[in-house]
Amino acid sequence: MKLTKEYITLIIFLIATTFLSTSQTVVTTGLTGIMADFHVSSTTAQWIYSSFLLVLGVMIPTSAFIARRFKIRKIIVYSLILFLIGSIISYVAPSIYVLILGRVIQAVGAGILLPITQIVILRIIPKEKWQMFMGLFGFIIGIAPALAPTIGGFIIDTAGWRPIFLIFSIITFILIIISAIGVKLEFETSDYSLDIASLILCTIGCVGLMFGFSNIAGHGFSLIYVILPIVIGAVALIVFGRRQFNIKAPLLDLRIFKNKYFFFGTMFSAILYFTMCGLNVLMPLFVQSISYYSATESGIVLLPATIIMIVFNFLGAMLAHKFGVRKILIISCLFTIAGYLVMMTYDINSSINYMMFTQILRAIGAGLGLMPIVTWTISVVSGNIEDATAINTTVRQLIGAIGSALSVVILALFAGGTLAHNRVSVSAFGETSLTMAFLAVIMLLIVILFIHDNVEPEEFN
Repeated sequence: MKLTKEYITLIIFLIATTFLSTSQTVVTTGLTGIMADFHVSSTTAQWIYSSFLLVLGVMIPTSAFIARRFKIRKIIVYSLILFLIGSIISYVAPSIYVLILGRVIQAVGAGILLPITQIVILRIIPKEKWQMFMGLFGFIIGIAPALAPTIGGFIIDTAGWRPIFLIFSIITFILIIISAIGVKLEFETSDYSLDIASLILCTIGCVGLMFGFSNIAGHGFSLIYVILPIVIGAVALIVFGRRQFNIKAPLLDLRIFKNKYFFFGTMFSAILYFTMCGLNVLMPLFVQSISYYSATESGIVLLPATIIMIVFNFLGAMLAHKFGVRKILIISCLFTIAGYLVMMTYDINSSINYMMFTQILRAIGAGLGLMPIVTWTISVVSGNIEDATAINTTVRQLIGAIGSALSVVILALFAGGTLAHNRVSVSAFGETSLTMAFLAVIMLLIVILFIHDNVEPEEFN
């Protein structure tokens, strides 16, 4: 591959995005130390992680406007500057609230850069190679957060949690210099205006839904913490959606949902993300609260499956490029269905090894499906890459947050309200797994009815 200015730009974006993606999970192993240093509860400390995810979700819808309005060198440099400021604030934070503020500013930078990198890939790479490069993108942004807690744990055990943010600051400063010098490619921009009302409505909607659903596990169906935020968020998104059809320069061009292929492709990826995020909560609950294994053993159960899923993120895209996306997605659904049905065989005495190896089935399904469907969905409206990327990613982020919360609720309802080391809870886990398998069957039906190779792309003007 000749290192043209296009590929140099792409490489810099990929390196920066990989680095910033580690910030999502790297501090999770340091929560105990942070709680001790600032004398706060786990409920307060977890906002170091949750606030990052919330802001990340809020920033993604703005990526279409940012990509149209600003030069990409400015985008990457200013995103990294924001991340640097957040890292420095986090490093010197005198209180938990200042640390959370630093994490929020970090998330603003990361939330801008992650979707913009995807747009850069789709702009630079020829359409016939989208699957391969999007598979690579899925691989690197998957492997970095997966390995980050292990790396972070080593740093924390050796020197404490603050040096993590010092390392972030140093490397980010270097990346700013590299980006300012190395990014020479520019795309055409315009005086596309930002509709402030749409931004406010979208922010309220996303935060309301994610905040409300995320609180279900800790607060049940509390009026203040759950129901009210969800209602406010839903109303805000409805008003936001209607506004996008009635203004000249919408924040997101929702007309692309009129393309049935984009609509059902986004629905497929959202359901897949729902089950993936739900599983990340369900399995630790089963392993620890029902089977009475340790937290460490819980992590061991999911580790091989996580690695397999990340690898198949790349392989799935490569196979879809060679054999067609429809065939690969059907195989993905079959593995996913099989994986959840096998989970119905778990009982109180299921061994760590049995659960670990059977989780690989589901992981292969998820890995084979995610990047191929995302790439295909964007390709069917390839004239609207910015809006398609922002919409598809935002929907996945929202549905993923909802999936994490509702999966716990479903499990608790089947268990009669309380999880314990008994047959009732085991049966509840089996019923919840069957629910996930049913969602995978819906995904299979979507593929059979609406996912086709060589769909003619549509552009909305």
